[in-house]
Amino acid sequence: MDTNLKELENESIFIIREAYAKVRDLALLWSMGKDSTVLLHLVKKAFMGHCPVPLIHVDESYEPEEMTEWRDDYVKRHGLRLIVGQNKQALAEGMGPHKGRLVCCNALKTMALQQTVEEHKIQALLVGIRRDEEGSRGKERVVSPRTSGGEWKYKDQPAEIWNYYNLHTPRDMHLRVHPILHWTELSIWQYIQSESIEVIPLYFSRNGMRYRSLGCAPCTGAFPSTASSVEEIIEELKTSDQSERSGRAHDQEETYALQKLRSKGFM
Repeated sequence: MDTNLKELENESIFIIREAYAKVRDLALLWSMGKDSTVLLHLVKKAFMGHCPVPLIHVDESYEPEEMTEWRDDYVKRHGLRLIVGQNKQALAEGMGPHKGRLVCCNALKTMALQQTVEEHKIQALLVGIRRDEEGSRGKERVVSPRTSGGEWKYKDQPAEIWNYYNLHTPRDMHLRVHPILHWTELSIWQYIQSESIEVIPLYFSRNGMRYRSLGCAPCTGAFPSTASSVEEIIEELKTSDQSERSGRAHDQEETYALQKLRSKGFM
């Protein structure tokens, strides 16, 4: 592992251990994507190969079947505890992308996550977002306090100076903790290569197309690519000028769409 990756790893493991030591009822938000899977690997590295926190997957019911099959198989093989959150009432009432993508995402992702956090009394979530991924995520802090309703006040965040992360918070305050916020898409894939981390096959080219970002099937598109291995993805990223989330439809729905969703509690 090169020096840069080792430094990224060390900082992330420090944040993970600090969060585990200082907050109650910690969980890891796992989408099965490359970032949250790297985060899971880092958690296991932080605790000698053991994951001491449950995983939470917010199931919109619109993910490709391959994702849920891979999820269940992965969890079983690695002996992980998985909590599946779902807004069953909204689904029963017919919620879906046809209602409008922002409305759908708010109901099936944001509200489903809030319900899961409340049901399982989760004080803090480890979340695998990165600053370089999207504009609103570039405004995040490593430790992000949320209101009782899960809202993110992006204009009123605590300063983080000299790597001081404010984990000394009231027990009734919900937190999002972002241990890989300082990573990039390229460093994620370089780390996957270095550590031989298993990732879902949807990232690899099939019939000239692959995914760079995963989500529900109606709102997530693949893009042209011949990269069919981790090594080929790394080489492709070094020259690509296409946005990582260009295939995510809700990002294109309206101006600041994802920021509006995230201010309400979206990932």
